[in-house]
Amino acid sequence: MVHGTHNALEDSRNDEILISVNDELFKRNEAKISVFDSGYLVGDGVWEALRLHHGVLVFLEDHFNRLWQSAKTVGMTLPFSKEELTDKVWNTLKANDMHDGVHVRIMVTRGIKKTPSQDPRLTISGPNVVIIPEFKTASKESKEKGITLFTSTIRRGSPDYLDPRLNCHSKLHEVQALIQAIEAGADEALMLDIHGFVSTCNATNFFMIKNNEVWTSTSKYCMNGITRAKVIEVCKANNIVCLEKDFSLFDVYDADEAFVTGTFGGLTPVTKIDGRIIGEGTYGSMTKKLSHLYESLIEAQIHHE
Repeated sequence: MVHGTHNALEDSRNDEILISVNDELFKRNEAKISVFDSGYLVGDGVWEALRLHHGVLVFLEDHFNRLWQSAKTVGMTLPFSKEELTDKVWNTLKANDMHDGVHVRIMVTRGIKKTPSQDPRLTISGPNVVIIPEFKTASKESKEKGITLFTSTIRRGSPDYLDPRLNCHSKLHEVQALIQAIEAGADEALMLDIHGFVSTCNATNFFMIKNNEVWTSTSKYCMNGITRAKVIEVCKANNIVCLEKDFSLFDVYDADEAFVTGTFGGLTPVTKIDGRIIGEGTYGSMTKKLSHLYESLIEAQIHHE
């Protein structure tokens, strides 16, 4: 069985979901896109993933700010406003009668190409927009168990060739890192930056705890994670020391606790890295505290809305 930060409970309702492809709804097994789509051909697209909790799209503004910045970075003009995309998402959710416990994936590619090519000038349509909503509840058993990591030889890129903060469809280097981790018997991959310092994981951001201090990498070479930012925010709001700094595996192997963050799983404890048990090898007390604080932040936004 696959074990990792995206473990979800099985939900048969997902068999019948409706997926939005350019504002047209299709059943799951009928949702298709052209083989000439830019995303399929060359990974030319940007995306976001967000959660629906109790009728609220959590941290929607943060996610859309990141989506628009990603589109600008790759020179893609979005022919709709944030309000219009919000309406597209809600139309899809309403068509599926979804109110809670939902994970929404929004994918925007440059469009259809005239012929297979990298050249954006050969795009003959506007952007393709796909919205996939699924009933997804993170497995509590997986969270309690925690995950294991393996340090990949695949490095996080430098900002001058593929900025790690860019939420783009080009994820092959992360897939390569994950494959290395899986073949080494771990659940997911830990990735270093170009200088050999700890950066992030293949799909989540990494944190460690030492002497009641929370450490995470600088923002230079790590993913621009919304959940990462929220954890840093709750640390500051609750007088918990949180350091964004360079640190190496020398520090990580001696950590008291470690965890990773992501939109779907929230905070997930890390019990072992490269075969070395981290701390007590359990869901640590500080990680639990931060997880509760993060969940309280979500609840506060829900009540505010």
